[in-house]
Amino acid sequence: MAQTDMARTDHAGGAARRAVTVAGGAVAALVLWTLTGPVAGHTPSAETGGEIQQVGAVAVAAGALVAGLAAWALLAVLERTVGRPARAWTTTAAAVLALSLAGPLGGAADTASMAALTGMHLLVGAVLIAGLGTSARGRRGGPRAAR
Repeated sequence: MAQTDMARTDHAGGAARRAVTVAGGAVAALVLWTLTGPVAGHTPSAETGGEIQQVGAVAVAAGALVAGLAAWALLAVLERTVGRPARAWTTTAAAVLALSLAGPLGGAADTASMAALTGMHLLVGAVLIAGLGTSARGRRGGPRAAR
């Protein structure tokens, strides 16, 4: 197999892995939402614009997918601009996750909703940080050696 064919295969495999990671984050959030809502009988609610609104499955899936795609885009930028993209990715993603917790901690309608929504944020964050971080490549496109 020629060098360019191997690079193309590595790139396609990396993209597939990243897509599975993004989808996995959404699925993990939906599983937790299902366990909290339909199974346990408490649909998470949040205060939005002065009104209490239930957080449904579509909002959970969409939020997780948007976060995952943004995370993937950030990792792609870091791979092109920094010498250690995996390290920069992990640090940046952990900071963004910490900031994202302000939403459920400050806007949940009740304690059970706060716990469920915080759990979803942490779960999606863990999937994305671990899954995308291990797929980080250096500026030359090759896999980074484990440190």
